[in-house]
Amino acid sequence: MSKQEQGMTRTLYIRHVPDDVAERLEKLASRAGVPLSTFALQELCESARRADNAELLSALPSAAIDPAVILEALRQTRAER
Repeated sequence: MSKQEQGMTRTLYIRHVPDDVAERLEKLASRAGVPLSTFALQELCESARRADNAELLSALPSAAIDPAVILEALRQTRAER
């Protein structure tokens, strides 16, 4: 269970955000109908979640399949339609 799920959170302060980035984030938050801080937190959570994807994918076993075999199977399946 994550710290957030356990009710433990941290406060982050982000300095030196370029004006153009801050303006785009403000527009996106406005379009989403949420405060900037809520939008920024959602984006950070999504980014952190995606970082886990790379780790999970790298832990998967490699399937040593020749791409030519896959392409031929696709051709055969399409020809059967």
